[in-house]
Amino acid sequence: MTDKLKNELWKAIDERQEDLVKLCSELIAIPTENPPGKMEEITSYICNYLSKRNISNEVLRPEENKPNIIAKYGNNKGKKLLFNGHSDVVPVGDLDKWNFNPFSGEIRDGKILGRGTSDMKGGLAGILFVMGLLSEKGVNLDGQLILTVVPDEEISGELGTKWLVEQGIVSGDYCVVAEPTGYDNCEIGQKGALWLKLVSKGRSAHGSLSPYVGDNAIKKLMNVLEQLQNLTQLHGEYEGEVKKVMTESKKVAKECLKAPNVENIMDHITVNIGEIHGGTKANMVADYAEAQVDIRIPIGINSTDILAKVDKIIENLGGGISYTYSWRSEPNYVSINSPIVQAVKANAKDVLGIDISATYQWASSDARYFRCKEIPTIQYGPANTEGIHSYNETVDIKDLINSAKVYAGMILDLLK
Repeated sequence: MTDKLKNELWKAIDERQEDLVKLCSELIAIPTENPPGKMEEITSYICNYLSKRNISNEVLRPEENKPNIIAKYGNNKGKKLLFNGHSDVVPVGDLDKWNFNPFSGEIRDGKILGRGTSDMKGGLAGILFVMGLLSEKGVNLDGQLILTVVPDEEISGELGTKWLVEQGIVSGDYCVVAEPTGYDNCEIGQKGALWLKLVSKGRSAHGSLSPYVGDNAIKKLMNVLEQLQNLTQLHGEYEGEVKKVMTESKKVAKECLKAPNVENIMDHITVNIGEIHGGTKANMVADYAEAQVDIRIPIGINSTDILAKVDKIIENLGGGISYTYSWRSEPNYVSINSPIVQAVKANAKDVLGIDISATYQWASSDARYFRCKEIPTIQYGPANTEGIHSYNETVDIKDLINSAKVYAGMILDLLK
């Protein structure tokens, strides 16, 4: 019965693909750059779309202009399958570097064009369309499908997914985040993060007296930053399933990014000095300097270990430097044998005719909040990676359609 229903839904998606493309295009045409994060227009659009298809939905706002949508379909007495998407996008940047209007949603050469097509209004459109299709066809589920659409993933998700999960507003047995992975890969784990603000204080003097008089805060900070680079030698140790997935992940990273030794981003610490400020004038010994550093932590290492090493570096160099952190998260993953992973692989095989890979991610996303609550979570969504967080972002229409089919198949496998 389930296979018959799957085929009916997949056929309907093919027959109505123009409606799915139109939905994605209209989402793109609503500017939701974050910052500034003006999300009310797209929230109204999505809620109207759901309401017209008789899907219950509500909007919760922990703060003004932070609208979180929660939509539900099915029977709340069985298992709960969460789908998660974000409606905000990164800023478009320099318009002169775009080959098209980033908010046009234009369709050209088998692609939809615009900011957010891959990250992640394509995946969001697929979820909305499938949810609407289930309702229109009156499909009875033995569990409940819950969709959360959050407004702030691109600025860390504090008042979106994190708030919804930590307040106990949403929970479930499995979760799919429709972030861009590409049709041939699903993400089952990701690195942790530690964003440090380092502050160095010194003692000012006339510049002509340096280095004999005064205490240069910039030089002290530079010494610490140089030592922090040595953290990139640290890596995780793996065995069994995790070792197998990590090996595949490194292979995918090397093929995708095409840079010497780039595969080390998967199992090693990475350190990026993103900002540095300090001093007053060239002829004054600097008495203040600060830097912002982004440290990414692989599976097998935790943030406590890294903070202890940062403390030791500062101590060994004589102190005089303090730090705070604005983002601290641990590496996280789900077993490749989890039913949610098996469901996406099986349905992708049926839809695409290929065995998709299951890999870890070098960055991070809202998936971590679900995994921290022990909800098995994957990421799977349509994507053309070259435009994500860059210029000329697109998504292939065929990938959009196939992702929607995979979502539909997974829902039936897990809730029917």
